[in-house]
Amino acid sequence: MPITDYDAPRTATAELDEDSLEELQARRTAAAQSPTLDLDGMDIDDGFELPGADLSSEELTVSVVPMLSDEFRCSRCFLVHHRSQRTIGGNGQEICTECA
Repeated sequence: MPITDYDAPRTATAELDEDSLEELQARRTAAAQSPTLDLDGMDIDDGFELPGADLSSEELTVSVVPMLSDEFRCSRCFLVHHRSQRTIGGNGQEICTECA
């Protein structure tokens, strides 16, 4: 699939008709031989992590805030919500309005 540069200046249709068949074929082979992605200049190892990478040596630094008096924990999604989003489920458990 040819790559179109929409920012390049457009040529008139008269100029397109003047291109010879040999020039068009030469352009096509030159475009086919040019790489679409240059990986040589990229440092793939820098900042790239694979899914499932071993993160056991990493330390997690998160501040844990205790649940406030006007909050509750949903028994379905286990997220902490404000009490204005609380409903009682069919089995008497507190659930949020999103899970209801």
